[in-house]
Amino acid sequence: MIRLTELALPLDHPAEALPQAVARRLGVAEAELQNLTVFKRSYDARKKNTEIKFIYIIDVSLANEADVLERLADDRHIRPSPDTQYYPVAQAPDELTERPVVIGFGPCGLFAALILAQMGFKPIVLERGRNVRTRTKDTWALWRNNVLTPESNVQFGEGGAGLFSDGKLYSQIKDPKFYGRKVMHEFVRAGAPDEIMYVSKPHIGTFRLTGVVAAMREEIIALGGEVRFESKVATLDLDKAHSNDGEQSNRIRGITLENGEQIKTRYVVLAVGHSARDTFRMLHKVGVYVEAKPFAIGFRIEHPQSLIDHARLGKYAGHPDLGAADYKLVHHAKNGRAVYSFCMCPGGTVVAATSEEGRVVTNGMSQYSRNERNANAGIVVSINPAEDFPGGPLAGIELQEALESYAYVAGGKNYCAPGQLVGDFINAKASTEFGEVEPSYKPGVTLGDLSTTLPGYAIDAIREALPAFAKQIRGFDRPDAILTGIETRTSSPVRITRDRDTLQSLNTRGLYPAGEGAGYAGGILSAGVDGIKIAEELAKAMLSDIASEGKAP
Repeated sequence: MIRLTELALPLDHPAEALPQAVARRLGVAEAELQNLTVFKRSYDARKKNTEIKFIYIIDVSLANEADVLERLADDRHIRPSPDTQYYPVAQAPDELTERPVVIGFGPCGLFAALILAQMGFKPIVLERGRNVRTRTKDTWALWRNNVLTPESNVQFGEGGAGLFSDGKLYSQIKDPKFYGRKVMHEFVRAGAPDEIMYVSKPHIGTFRLTGVVAAMREEIIALGGEVRFESKVATLDLDKAHSNDGEQSNRIRGITLENGEQIKTRYVVLAVGHSARDTFRMLHKVGVYVEAKPFAIGFRIEHPQSLIDHARLGKYAGHPDLGAADYKLVHHAKNGRAVYSFCMCPGGTVVAATSEEGRVVTNGMSQYSRNERNANAGIVVSINPAEDFPGGPLAGIELQEALESYAYVAGGKNYCAPGQLVGDFINAKASTEFGEVEPSYKPGVTLGDLSTTLPGYAIDAIREALPAFAKQIRGFDRPDAILTGIETRTSSPVRITRDRDTLQSLNTRGLYPAGEGAGYAGGILSAGVDGIKIAEELAKAMLSDIASEGKAP
C-alpha cells in the first residue's frame, strides 16, 4: 500500500472528493484505486474565521504501486505504508501449568490480561473493586447521595480510573511498533465506534466504555483467563536474598489476598493505578524498590463550552463534524512553577473522584456526545520530591492525603467540594454566590476562599497563569468561571522502578510494575500500550524459564 500525508480538503467536502483528491495527487485515474483507508483525520483551525480544513493521512492500494512510488520519489508525503498489524511475540505451550497473575483491571491490567490470554497464558486477574455495572451504581451513590464505597468508586473497580473520564485515546508516547493501533483495534472489536481508528483526538466516553470493558473481560474469560472482583491483594510473598554488592534482591513466589487465600505464581503484573496508596505502602514495607516522583496539584476550572468553541473554532463553532472544542495551555510562572491544563474534558462534568473517606478529590469526565453545557480542565502546578516533599518514597502520598483531607473540611465535611469564582480567586476575595456559570460537580460546591487549600507557591502560580491563558483563549479569566478544588491525582506520586530491558522490578524478579500506578503511563492509551509491552516481556520470560527448567538434570 501507499501512504499519502498532508492531504487537505475543505471541511464540508462531499464523500467523493476524497478518492478524487487521492487519484489527482498520485497522478492516476480514480478507477485505479483498489482500496482506500483513512488512517488519520485531523483539522487545521489556524484560519478559523476564514476556512477550516480537514487534513488526511490515507493508505491506498494500486496495481502498479512500485511504478507510482518511483515516479513520485521526491514527494516526501508519498511513501510505502508501514505495517501496523500486531503480531504476538509468543504462544503458551499446551502443557502450561503455571499461570501469571495480573493485579488491577484498569486499562493497563486489561490489556496485559487480554494479550496474555490471546497468547494462551490464561492469566488470573485480581481486582479489588467491583464489576463495571455494580461499580457504576456505587459511584453514582457518592455523586447523588454523598455515600462513598472505598473499594468501588471512580478510582477502583473494573475499567480503572480511565472508565470515569473523558475516555480520551490519544497520547504523545513514542510508539514505533504501533501498539496504540492494537489498543484501538481491540476497543473497536469490543464495541467502540469505528472512528476512533482515524480521528486525531479519539474518545469513547464513560457510558460506552462500560460496555466495551465488559466485552473485553468476557473475551479474556473465553480464552481461559479468570477475572476475580473484590479480590484485594494484602501482600506479596517473596523469596529474599542479597546480591554481591549487598543490595536486596527478591524473587516473587506468590501473593496473599486480604481474605487469606494464597496464590502461587512467579509472574505478577502490578497494574494497580495511581490511587492504590495502601498497596504502595505494602510494596515499600516488603522491600520492593519504590521512589518518589513528580506530579501536579491544582483545581478544576469550568467555562461555558460555547466560550471555548468560539475561541478555538471561530465562525465554525458548533459545526457537527468538529464537535466540542478542546484546549491545551501552559504558563511558566515568575516563581519558577509550570502551570498547565490537564485532562481537558469538552462538554463534560467535574466529578467527585475520592476513594478514601474524609477526603475530596476532583476529576473530569465526558460522555461520547460531549454535549454538556460546560467545558472543564485541571489547572495544575508541577511539584517535585526534592523541593516540595523530600520526606522519602511515600512523602508524595502523605502530601496528597493532607491536601485532600483539608479540602473535605473546606467543602463542608460531606464530600461537597470547595470552590471559588475565577474573578474572586485572582483578586484574593472569597466567593459568596455563583454567576451565570453553574458548577457541574456533584454532590455540590461550597463557595469560599481556595487560597487556603493548596501551598502558597501553587496559588501564586495559578493566579498569574489564568490571565495569561486568557491571552490565548479570550474569556478564560471570565470572572464567573468556576474553580473547584482540589485536583491531586494527576499521576502517581511514586515510581515502582523497573529494569529497562526486562521491565521487571529493579529488585524483585517476576514482578512487572506497569501503567499509571507504577509511574510509566498517563492516560488510557499509554496505559494500554504499557500493558501490551509488559505482557510480551512476561510471556517471553515464562517461556525462557520453561525452556531452561526443562533442560535441568
